[in-house]
Amino acid sequence: MSVRNTTSSSDFTLLGLLVNSEATGIVFTVILAIFVVAVTANLVMIFLIQVDPQLHTPMYFLLSQLSIMDTLFICTTVPKLLVDMVSTEKTISFAACGIQIFLYLTMIGSEFFLLGLMAYDRYVAVCNPLRYPVLMNRKVCLLLAAGAWLGGSLDGFLLTPITMNVPYCGSRSINHFFCEIPAVLKLACADTSLYETLMYICCVLMLLTPISIICASYSLILLTVHRMRSTEGRKKAFTTCSSHLTVVSIFYGAAFYTYVLPQSFHTPERDKLVSAFYTIVTPVLNPLIYSLRNRDVSGASRRVFTRCSSAQEVGTG
Repeated sequence: MSVRNTTSSSDFTLLGLLVNSEATGIVFTVILAIFVVAVTANLVMIFLIQVDPQLHTPMYFLLSQLSIMDTLFICTTVPKLLVDMVSTEKTISFAACGIQIFLYLTMIGSEFFLLGLMAYDRYVAVCNPLRYPVLMNRKVCLLLAAGAWLGGSLDGFLLTPITMNVPYCGSRSINHFFCEIPAVLKLACADTSLYETLMYICCVLMLLTPISIICASYSLILLTVHRMRSTEGRKKAFTTCSSHLTVVSIFYGAAFYTYVLPQSFHTPERDKLVSAFYTIVTPVLNPLIYSLRNRDVSGASRRVFTRCSSAQEVGTG
């Protein structure tokens, strides 16, 4: 047996997002544009939150963590996808595949937990506004963010080694555009049913924990908002919460399909489409949803732009 046929040194081949090569040029352009917009929008969001004092609040600190996760998330899969779309060599090394799986699991797991923590933040802000500065002080925010990152990385540390130690002795062609675990496991030449059950339980728990926090938080928020006499207060609460709920619905819906629905609901084409949605589209939607529907972010943009313009005028004056 040659070295290339051993699990430890063989490359995988990614079959990619498309089978029809005639549409590759158009799809490449669209994905590249989305990638540039997503990275730019998230970096701008991080920058605004860092430099504008009015955005130095717990909600925007957590939002900056979401932007960091989205930036790393899209950079884990899309650059390789774009390279493969214009290259005849569509291979990925065994080690690179493992790294991609780990980063992907870490980012998606961290985002699961962070979205739950953001719902808790909204609950405290709406239901306990007087205690908000105490309950969500800087130390608490740092601990919550660290918990989200740690929770996501535990998922990566648990599932990645198991996946990469499964024997792959048959085809090396992954019918996907990145190393997603369900697609990789289809190449295994051993029984993976026990591991798939473990992965299913792990993913369900990772979904249920933050979803429980989100449901409990928003149930209490709705009760509080219903009792509000101020129309302006209701409007502000609904505006901030609706943005978060939109992001939650998009992200959790795609994850639920991929990791919770039975295999009878899955086809390779549908799986790739859903994966493309939450690995490519979601990272660009998050900053747009929060910025377009948020006066604080719009105001911060204007203030930073004004300061930069004033500084430029002073420098040239």
